[in-house]
Amino acid sequence: MTAARGRTSRPASRAANRPTGRPPLTEERKAEIRLEIARAAVELFVTQGVAATTGEQIGAAVGVSSRTVWRYFPSKESCVRPLFSAGIDLIADSLRRWGPGQPLDEILDTELADEGPLLAGPDRATVGALVRLTRTEPGLRAIWLQTYDEAEPAFARALADRAGLPADDLRPTIQAAMFNAALRAAVEHYAWHTADPHADRTAARTELTETLRVALGVAAEGVG
Repeated sequence: MTAARGRTSRPASRAANRPTGRPPLTEERKAEIRLEIARAAVELFVTQGVAATTGEQIGAAVGVSSRTVWRYFPSKESCVRPLFSAGIDLIADSLRRWGPGQPLDEILDTELADEGPLLAGPDRATVGALVRLTRTEPGLRAIWLQTYDEAEPAFARALADRAGLPADDLRPTIQAAMFNAALRAAVEHYAWHTADPHADRTAARTELTETLRVALGVAAEGVG
């Protein structure tokens, strides 16, 4: 009996060690899925409203199950977070490179470029529609403000590194708050004033770039 049990256990052990199922997703692919879900969620929110949109609909638009949607995001409103948070790390790196006396918009030229992260690149129109929704959708407004709240410490650390100050120094914390508020105010100002879907996109891009430059210039006067 013992020998028989031993003989049957070896194949079972080999079977247990044999790889099964799909290979794990790479972090890059996970990020792509998160962005696909975000874009689909915004399109549904714009066309039918947040209340009428379900996780099942968002998943179906991307070709995944609602279970997959909830694996990446805790709520349907939070699905839009990747569009809000695009470029935060790049902006923080730019702040770190910002030299004394250098115009702030000069160091951020890449981010202010036509396809840069501050302008949300190819997702510009989508983000613009999304920001406009935050005026009437409290759930989206909360995610919008939370994204900026979470970005602020990254900006503070970058400004502290730039100045050679401790990470918990009050000065870069205040400077980051000013810079962060300037960014948010500029993007909201642009979104509020470009609600017309038939507006000239080239003119709108130019207006957003100039709005950001003005806002960052005002912030720099208090930061530099």
